[in-house]
Amino acid sequence: MSKNQLSKLYEELDEAYADDIVSAPGRTSKKRQSKRSEMDAQLFVRAQEVAGEFKFTYKAARFEEAWLLDSLNEIAGQQLILDVLRKIKAGKEASVYLCRSGSSIDARLLAAKVYRPRTLRNLKNDAIYRTGRTDLSEDGTALFREADVNAIIKRTKYGEELRHTSWIAYEFKTLEILRSAGADVPKPYAMLKNSILMEYVGDDGMSAPTLNSVSLDRDEARQLFDRIILNVDLLLQNERIHGDLSAYNILYWDGDITLIDFPQVVHPELNPSAWTIFHRDITRICQYFASQGVKRDARKLAADLWTSRGHKIAKEVHPSRLNAEDPNDRKLWERQKMG
Repeated sequence: MSKNQLSKLYEELDEAYADDIVSAPGRTSKKRQSKRSEMDAQLFVRAQEVAGEFKFTYKAARFEEAWLLDSLNEIAGQQLILDVLRKIKAGKEASVYLCRSGSSIDARLLAAKVYRPRTLRNLKNDAIYRTGRTDLSEDGTALFREADVNAIIKRTKYGEELRHTSWIAYEFKTLEILRSAGADVPKPYAMLKNSILMEYVGDDGMSAPTLNSVSLDRDEARQLFDRIILNVDLLLQNERIHGDLSAYNILYWDGDITLIDFPQVVHPELNPSAWTIFHRDITRICQYFASQGVKRDARKLAADLWTSRGHKIAKEVHPSRLNAEDPNDRKLWERQKMG
């Protein structure tokens, strides 16, 4: 079976699972369950055939195992990873797995962020973040081919695949830029298909927890707060706003912090919602550190950082300047008025 045939079967099964997500729990018919189980088994067998010798230690359900074989086979073929050891984190958009590295990489352990199948991803609010972006190809270069741009605008199946790739490419490109700038982010190694291979934070027995699950003494909290704000400023210097920054997207390990999850980054000048999104990021950080005994005026801090980089604080963003087709943009405007 060719890779194209496998991908087609994968998409069909992907859609079968997506239908269940949008329907009420327990409403899946026996006929649909039977059909899905049959497709599930076909996908599993054929994914193994395509993957060849690539096997891994992690014990996953058949659909997840087929998804991993399909997603990571090429990375394994390039000797970037040898094994998938366990799942580190399960998320709405992607899951992260601990991997044993291959001969092409110095580090012994790596983290593979594998994005969920496109139809299972919940990106209802992505228009807010995509505004002002130039869509990127898998290699991180801008998409300028007229046929590609038109496909994205028309939201064709091919265009949706390009949008999906661009979403992941922005995360990888951002990691490369910020790592070079000295920010506390994982070192990126490779992006292939719907996966990003990056530095792992933790040890053999335990992955780094997120900051929201950690209690700090006041002195350490002050130091880490200052370090995070330094990173936020580095992002601004490199024309990036995280877009979803909070204690849930910061890892804590041996007294150090690592910022993660960057697919939704926005440009401070090109996105009309940039100031609102930036202010929200700072507010969330200040809320966490207030619980750790470090109190800061979030709006003043955000304004100082923003204006120090030459940006003007925008007035309220009217819905007419956002994506009129996305009701979530209007919700953002309503939140602005309240915040």
